[in-house]
Amino acid sequence: MKPPEDLRRRVLDASLALIAQEGLEAFSMREVARRAGVSHQAPYHHFPDREAIMAAIVAEGFAKLRDETLTAGEGAADKFDRLTRIGRAYVGFALRHPAHFKLMFRSEWVDAEKHTEAGACAEGAFAVLSEAISALARGPDGEPERTTLMMAWSLAHGLATLLLEGKLEKMTDGIGERQAAIDALFAQFETMMRAR
Repeated sequence: MKPPEDLRRRVLDASLALIAQEGLEAFSMREVARRAGVSHQAPYHHFPDREAIMAAIVAEGFAKLRDETLTAGEGAADKFDRLTRIGRAYVGFALRHPAHFKLMFRSEWVDAEKHTEAGACAEGAFAVLSEAISALARGPDGEPERTTLMMAWSLAHGLATLLLEGKLEKMTDGIGERQAAIDALFAQFETMMRAR
């Protein structure tokens, strides 16, 4: 008999594969069970419903994003380089984990107030960016300067989304050129931030 944690992981992996291949609209407990190779009741041993599965994916995604952006910022030359590294890591995370990323920011699928772990993980991931902005610019209330925070997040999130949706394919043909384009955008943003 397989351990319960193995079943939970199989359900999550099958869910991620389903989201990646068919999209969120195709998500159902029965299809997840089929893809996991278990009975249609088996996922209910760990998750009461499909939103609970999605919430676990969201929590896992934000935890990974937090870890990857924190690691990326380590060893930065200065606070500007740290922000650049965090931005590139954000986009890199999205490209490596598209199923997580597609779900993480869809509040209509996962209610963060109902699923507190997912909400806490989201706050933890956002705190990495917020703290990097605090080192660069603070508002009169002592909090990270909001316009700069929105600008940095919009750049990283918008770029990740456009790349995932294939909207920049003609501009960034090939993996090498795509990475060069990502690096160039963040280098330009860093130059702009240093000039402020």
